[in-house]
Amino acid sequence: MEHHSPPGTNSQRARYAVGGVLAAAAGMAVGHLVAAFVNPAASPVLAVGSTVIDATPTPVKEWAVQSFGTADKPILLGSVTLVVVIAAAAIGLVSRTKPSLANILVVGLASLAGLAAWFRPASAPFDIVPAFATAIVGVLTITGLRALIPNLPTPGAVTRSSSSTAASKGDSRPESPLDHTAYAKGSAGAPARRNFLLGAAGVTVGAATLGALGHKLAVPATDPASIALPQPQNTLEALPSGLEGKVKGITRFRTPIEEFYRVDTALVIPRINVADWKLEIDGKVDNKLTITFDQLLTMPMIEKDITLNCVSNEVGGPYISSARWLGVRVRDLLERAGIQDGVDQILSESTDGMTISTPIEALTDDRDAIIAVAMDGAPLPARHGFPARLVTPGLYGFVGATKWLTRLTATTYAAEQAYWTKRDWLTDGTVKTQARIDTPAGLATQPAGKIAVGGVAWAQRRGITEVEVRVDDGPWQKATLGPDGGTDYWRQWFWVWDATPGRHDLTVRAKDGTGAFQTEQRADPFPGGASGWHSIVVLIS
Repeated sequence: MEHHSPPGTNSQRARYAVGGVLAAAAGMAVGHLVAAFVNPAASPVLAVGSTVIDATPTPVKEWAVQSFGTADKPILLGSVTLVVVIAAAAIGLVSRTKPSLANILVVGLASLAGLAAWFRPASAPFDIVPAFATAIVGVLTITGLRALIPNLPTPGAVTRSSSSTAASKGDSRPESPLDHTAYAKGSAGAPARRNFLLGAAGVTVGAATLGALGHKLAVPATDPASIALPQPQNTLEALPSGLEGKVKGITRFRTPIEEFYRVDTALVIPRINVADWKLEIDGKVDNKLTITFDQLLTMPMIEKDITLNCVSNEVGGPYISSARWLGVRVRDLLERAGIQDGVDQILSESTDGMTISTPIEALTDDRDAIIAVAMDGAPLPARHGFPARLVTPGLYGFVGATKWLTRLTATTYAAEQAYWTKRDWLTDGTVKTQARIDTPAGLATQPAGKIAVGGVAWAQRRGITEVEVRVDDGPWQKATLGPDGGTDYWRQWFWVWDATPGRHDLTVRAKDGTGAFQTEQRADPFPGGASGWHSIVVLIS
């Protein structure tokens, strides 16, 4: 015979599920608030999210970057939150019949976050405290909300009770669903529903308030705009006007700070008080150094025009930008420290525990790698490494552009492996010669006639001397180069095409200062950067 759940049972289950979700939300909100005073990165969701990032296989990471771009972190946090919501709802349902087990599961869920925070690279003993607070508040909340839910009997229990009553009265009639309805309208009626809704609303508002408060009270941060920058030793002329005023759709010669690309593993941007910041230089050195931010600002500084690009950039991809940087030469600091024989890498570390390895030659030769404190005449924005970051011309960011820098360790590749080295990326991430078509857009429809084809090309440390464009399988046509910002800076280019109707393939290639054209051979970003000619399809009407 078909079984029907008694009226009110489904709504009761929903309340238990909601109770579990709200318990998790309250716990995470309190954990986030506590983390603001302990370590923002120890916030339960952030700690788990960072652990997921570290555990994700490289191909999956590359897919996420290519598919979602800079939205990969919000999507990851949303995914972690969704999993927690599902688990919490399940725990809420368990609490309906097994409250003690539900409490244990809440503690277990919080413990996972605690372990994630505990094993982070830059963790401290107190980083487990937010998870402890999450567990306590989670158990108290699920217990309190459970008390507000009317305790409807299970179908079997009601049947047995009704049968016993009927038997005592000599009544053999089958149980009526109206018995459950009457019960639901009684003890499980409007007052009970109202009490639960009020409790749930209170928890929701409280969780949202505490979560927002935790974000606001996170480690006090220095406003970058409050920093007075020193004058550089060298005097650079203003960069010339780019082709953006002449060729519509071409990338700007100098990237606006708000448009500068950002690719890193940080789920939360470190909030740093410069009064507490220091740069340590240690490892195989004669003199260990500890430099405060004020001391760093008094050191001789230079300005350099440098293009940075991410190793995850596909051919024709967007993860490349250019700026004028102000900073201290790394080789000056390393000379003061006295690098010992045998050192082949500098292992740099950020405030959040991220490590990057840079070949010692790249930090001591004449390319003038710097510890930057400013970009385009303003202190570094927080999202780009405030208060100091490493900038190494000619290397991809994953081996030469550590943000939120706090340590330089002289060591060897055999003794120490950085974050990306452990994941099988190359140790010498030299930037490859590349060219990109910015305009016209791929698959765009254009009227026949003269069309400006333009873009940028780069070959840091070698410079761009020539760019050529090809239509379909025709001959290569020499493009006109834009202003020269130096060998460490990209170069704009354009070519006027007399387009004829039909579908056409446009391809570009660049020649660097060594006299070599970039390779046609396609390569994926992993493990040392993408290569190949950039091509687009255009439709001419």
